[in-house]
Formats: sequence, C-alpha cells, structure tokens
Amino acid sequence: MIRKNFENDLQQIKDEIILLGSMVEHALISAVDSLKKRDIKAAQTIIIEDKAINKKRFDLENQIMVLIATQQPMAKDLRLLASCMEITSELERMGDYAKGIANINVRMGDEALLKPLIDIPRMAQKGVDMLHRALTAFIHEDAETAKTIPIEDDEVDALYNQIYRELMVFIIEDPKNIERANWLLWVSHNIERFADRVTNICERTVFIATGSFDEIKSSDDEFWKSQNK
Repeated sequence: MIRKNFENDLQQIKDEIILLGSMVEHALISAVDSLKKRDIKAAQTIIIEDKAINKKRFDLENQIMVLIATQQPMAKDLRLLASCMEITSELERMGDYAKGIANINVRMGDEALLKPLIDIPRMAQKGVDMLHRALTAFIHEDAETAKTIPIEDDEVDALYNQIYRELMVFIIEDPKNIERANWLLWVSHNIERFADRVTNICERTVFIATGSFDEIKSSDDEFWKSQNK
C-alpha cells in the first residue's frame, strides 16, 4: 500500500512536469507570435503569465523534496526524483527565455521590425517540437529517443547562424540598423538557448533510465572539436 501511494505521487509529479512543459511551449510560441504581430498587449500578458510558470516550478520542487524526505527512495526512484527537480528548473529557465522575447517586444515600443519574421518562428517551432518529444521520452524513460533529439539542435543553430548573417548585412548597409538588428539577434539567441536546454532534459532522461550521466553531443559539437585539434 505504501509503495502504491509512492507510485501515485511519482505519477502526479510527472503529470505536473508535463503541464509545466506545455505552459513553457505555449509561452515561447506566443512570445514569437506577439513579436511578429507587434502585439504589445499580448507580450505583456506573457510576462505576467511567467509568474505562473515560476510558481509551478517551486510547487513541484516542494512536492519532490517532501517525497524524498518522507519516503526515503532508493536507487532508481531517487535518480528519478533528483532528475525531476533538475528538469523543472530547466523548464522554468526556458520560460524565462520566452518572457525575455516578450520583454524585447515591449521595449521596442512603436519601432518597426527590421525585417519580416520568417526564420525566427521556424526556430521557435523546432525548439518547441524538440521539447515536446524530449518530455515524452522522459515520461516513458526512453533513453534511445532521448539520445537522438539533441542532434536536431543543429537545425536550430543553422537557423540562428543564418539570421545572424542576414542581420549583419542590414547593419553593413546602414549602421543605423544596429539597434533593431540587435533586438532580433537577442530574440534568436533566446530561442537558441531554449533549444540547448532540451539537451539537458534528454541527458536527465538517459540518467534516469540507465544510471549513467553522459553528455550528449550534437554533430555541431563534433565539428568544433575537430577544428580545435
């Protein structure tokens, strides 16, 4: 009976992590959409709603700590709970990236976008898709899937590099474009970091399933390693 209650508590924590993940996914897509539409009111709503993400994180951490203290889990259960703690922290930080984009939208005021948003929404959608599948792998403790997802971060990095090159062209053509270019560069940087943190979640899933904590490298990591030999 005690074990059954413990398993129910674990499942509740997993369910709440999925809910937190969906909140973060919604925040990023909404932040980019509000920027694309220059919808300041929507951006302000995203900033306010980030408080709910923060609260969800701390509530989850409290649940996890209580479970560890009262149930004294061993081995794999302890790995799971410790990883749940880390994943909630990663998700909260990812929510901060979405809030950062919303803040940029607000700070831009009446300033027009330097260029139409095409690749930035693609970056955001890819990051959200990676997160969604990473959390699914976490729920199922699917180490093999978790190992494959970080490779897709190369697609996000490629889009970021493309955006950077395009913005540099705008600056070269007219130095007055520097400020507006920087706004979009920071937005794309936030999304790039969002996707990077998906890798951290995948590493935790592998740790839960195998007990081994290994850094998952993308092909981009291997490229830079070869360049530094």
